[in-house]
Amino acid sequence: MRSFYLALFLLFILLVGGCSKGESFPFEKIDTFISNWENGEFSSMYDMLSTETKESYDTEQFVERYEKIYNDLQIENLQIDVQELEKEALEKALEEGVASFDLSVSMDSIGGPIEFKEKLTMRAETDEEEEESEWFFDWTPALIFPELADGGKIRIETMPAKRGDILDRNQMPLAINDIAYEIGVVPNKFVHEAAEKEHVARLLQIDVDTIDEKLSQSWVQDDHFVPLKTIASTDEEKFNELLTIPSVSYVETEGRTYPSGKAAAHLTGYIGPVTAEDMEKHADKGYKDGDFIGKRGLEQLFESELRGEDGAKIFVEKENENGEIESVTLAEKEVKHGKHVQVTIDVNIQEKVFDAFDKEAGTATVINPKTGEILALVSAPSFDPTMFVYGISQTQWDALADDEAEPFLNRFSATFAPGSVIKPITAAVGLANGSIDPEEGLDIKGLTWSKNGWGDAKVTRVSTSDKPVDLQSALVRSDNIYFAMQAVEMGANKFNEGLENFGFNEQLPIDYPFKASQITNDGKVNDEILLAHSSYGQGELEVNTLHIALMYSAFINKGNIVKPALLADDPTSEVWIENIMSEEDAELVSSYLRDVVSDGTAKVANDEKFPISGKTGTAELKAAYDAKGHENGWFIGYPTESENMLVAMMVEKAENIGSSSYVAEKVYKLLKDINK
Repeated sequence: MRSFYLALFLLFILLVGGCSKGESFPFEKIDTFISNWENGEFSSMYDMLSTETKESYDTEQFVERYEKIYNDLQIENLQIDVQELEKEALEKALEEGVASFDLSVSMDSIGGPIEFKEKLTMRAETDEEEEESEWFFDWTPALIFPELADGGKIRIETMPAKRGDILDRNQMPLAINDIAYEIGVVPNKFVHEAAEKEHVARLLQIDVDTIDEKLSQSWVQDDHFVPLKTIASTDEEKFNELLTIPSVSYVETEGRTYPSGKAAAHLTGYIGPVTAEDMEKHADKGYKDGDFIGKRGLEQLFESELRGEDGAKIFVEKENENGEIESVTLAEKEVKHGKHVQVTIDVNIQEKVFDAFDKEAGTATVINPKTGEILALVSAPSFDPTMFVYGISQTQWDALADDEAEPFLNRFSATFAPGSVIKPITAAVGLANGSIDPEEGLDIKGLTWSKNGWGDAKVTRVSTSDKPVDLQSALVRSDNIYFAMQAVEMGANKFNEGLENFGFNEQLPIDYPFKASQITNDGKVNDEILLAHSSYGQGELEVNTLHIALMYSAFINKGNIVKPALLADDPTSEVWIENIMSEEDAELVSSYLRDVVSDGTAKVANDEKFPISGKTGTAELKAAYDAKGHENGWFIGYPTESENMLVAMMVEKAENIGSSSYVAEKVYKLLKDINK
């Protein structure tokens, strides 16, 4: 369209000398009118209309109609092209004071692309006092859409897309669309109005003022149903109590349900009403007020797949010459329902692991160490995701936010000091680089050890030994001093390199956002004291439970770390890190992990009829080396014979309930229960 003005301007140069009245054609006005139109400056367009047009359509009719139609239809990318006039037509226009141009109009809408052609007419109007003419535009509703030329009304029919389900490996639901109840009141059914409002407000977790505001809306009549809040169909006790209140009624609607509730809340996340911030962040996604969007977890991660795309039909209804209503379609876009997302999670395992925490805080990951399939990702304590879908009250929010157990914290994606569960990894690093000879015994005396120059810093172990400590003994008895000595002898460079080979300081190869495991806050160990403490899982070393589970898979997979799989169609049994250790060393460490349970720190989990292998760990959280802090108890275990499942579990503040032994017993019971 922009080239139109230049072309006509050149033509004007050729013609202007032949115009007897000295008139010139205002090409720039067309450019301005079209620019105002494309930019939605409808008031400026109106100022350029002819006197006859303004007599037929006042400002409000013109401006408000354009704005409403374009807003309702979500018009975007409006483009208007004008076809230039031939020389003869332009001469005639100048002579007669009327010019018509062919327009090509295209736009995107809620119903898809719309295109049409129409005429744009300009008219010269003469000012009697100044005897000069000025050009203005004729306008009719046909310039909105040609189908409106003879009257008619625009209608929009929307077909909302259904959100896809989130399903576990067995097609069991983790997040699904289900019936919900829109609860409301009918004013003329109040028996004891004040008491009923108080009762409803308490059950719906809203204020009485909110009820009064909704009842005072202009459309409300005494016999009208006035919606107040939507609740989940699973909230049966609340629903039944609401129906005992005379003024309460309900209508069925569609909502989002999370059948596993708290057990999978951190994994699934939840959806919530789209906010202005959401719409700004996803400006190209077409979100609008009233839409829902994934806020956390899988709902957020796979929002684009789950959401789908609403369908819409835009049409004009008008009466024909026989008095019948006819419908003319302007645009139509088919609804695209959201795709289902199926994950490798086993909902039964997920719920059993969550229930195992009881009232304790902690996290656990369950994988198939041979295939890499993630069977459970658990964080405890948790919250009910449903309350965020239907509106959480300030009281409920404050209770969760102020809870010292931090139910909002997603522990399975976070990192924690691993304590002694890192020792098999330290052993693997030393075996791989040749700094650890598994049969060599270290002569260790007493319960503490330090080196000259360390000052007050020292390494402490839980029990003494009456003979040199080799790798098997060090793992079975969980000897901190052995691993500290080996790490110091190995040196920081080899230790850093070894852990980085195991995937430290890098993101896991999975879409879900896990915090990367770290060696130190700065990335590498550069201090001998820190090196010693890092070797047995203290210092600044931190891991997430999925990563430590994957690292242990090397002991089962002949020295290869399996690649994690979360989606059901992800490839399985792929190698993430190849040959992290030799097959012989992997088998050796694996045999030692069985010894840990049969003869060592995890003996509480020993069952000869259902043998498991694993490693205990206790991570002490303290501000200084000589300080005392809470203890996180760890255990990582798997069935010795089948090796089909591996559980990495951590329980916070376990110092008074048995620490790592407490966790080892939990993991044993889980593995036995799941594998029965």
